[in-house]
Amino acid sequence: MKKWLAATVGAALVLSGCIPSLQPEDEVVQENAPEDTETQTVIIPNFQISDEYYRTLLPFEPSSSRGMVVNNIHTNYDIAELESGLMRIAQQNFSPNDYFFQSGQFLESSVISSWLSRELNEAQMAEESVEPENNLGLNPIDPGGENRAARAKDSPIYLAHILEHNYFTKSGDDDSKVRLGGVVIGLALNSVYYYQNDNDPFGPTYEEDIPQAEIEEQGKRIAQEVVNRMRTMAQEDPEKSDLADIPITVALFKQEPRSSVIPGNFIAYSSTNGGANELGEWSGMNENYVLFPSREANENFRNDETSFLNFRQDVESYFPNFNSVIGRGLYHGDQLSKLKIDIPIQFYGKAEIVGFTQFVAGRIIDQFPSHFDIEVSITSVNGPEALILKEPEDTDPFVHIYEH
Repeated sequence: MKKWLAATVGAALVLSGCIPSLQPEDEVVQENAPEDTETQTVIIPNFQISDEYYRTLLPFEPSSSRGMVVNNIHTNYDIAELESGLMRIAQQNFSPNDYFFQSGQFLESSVISSWLSRELNEAQMAEESVEPENNLGLNPIDPGGENRAARAKDSPIYLAHILEHNYFTKSGDDDSKVRLGGVVIGLALNSVYYYQNDNDPFGPTYEEDIPQAEIEEQGKRIAQEVVNRMRTMAQEDPEKSDLADIPITVALFKQEPRSSVIPGNFIAYSSTNGGANELGEWSGMNENYVLFPSREANENFRNDETSFLNFRQDVESYFPNFNSVIGRGLYHGDQLSKLKIDIPIQFYGKAEIVGFTQFVAGRIIDQFPSHFDIEVSITSVNGPEALILKEPEDTDPFVHIYEH
């Protein structure tokens, strides 16, 4: 890792609905980097959007595994939730007021790829000329055999992706130093295993659901092995010595099937104490995304479903023969905490957009309770047309109309 010298500068960033926090200017240097490593100047922005967002160390240091998530995760919904949800979990141990974010720098793309593969048995290692120290797959061994469906049930691919976030914090009596304060790892796990017959690679794709209990069991097994390997890295590679004595948090993310129109969700997380190897007690997340309208919403969250249907009816009354309003609600337990609504529609002029947006903003206030976040995105074939945001207990939503 590199030493860091940080000088605070201002940032030009505006996001309505969030109160920025400006921090005083300072200079800091990384405390726990090896003495013989290169010193690099970095920037800590003095603008913080809100207490819910981390300031990011600059210049931006892309992770060497950047871009892998697109190939490994099924949908854009899951990609976004994996990233944002992992930051929410990080806040349990690393306060955005005291820690600074950086993309993962320890797990290279080659390492992640090797860990995402299947473990090999002795015969497979000999056939593929793989040495034992390079047999690093965290997914179960494929036992072989003619019955591919049976094999899929016995040894599915559990681990789909590994996402790493790094968090730095100031240290020293005068806050003149910054050091790596913790690492947060997201393990994306499959809820469905897709496979094809070995002798028909261009044939149909089959699928097997993976039970929730099995996902959790395998995820926790993999999580502990990931922590063990990261501690070993610290001993074997001087550039990764920072991993030796910092807390590591690992979170389990269950991604949705390929055809899903809602994101998956985090199901549990656990952390180590300082430089310990063993993960502590697991904490359940009790989060879930629900589609509106849907059978699940009607059966389990009828009041919220009714509010949504009334809102959709109002929107449809504005433009006859229109019925494309879709909502995605994030629940913590039985409590709706955030509702995102997409309204794609064809407009014929700016006046139509302005009038429709004003109408929708008013219906949000009238039809929905005030205790959760609401985000409405109005789009057309030309792209985003308007954005409406309402935070809990707000009497007036924030409205922005895009200029093309």
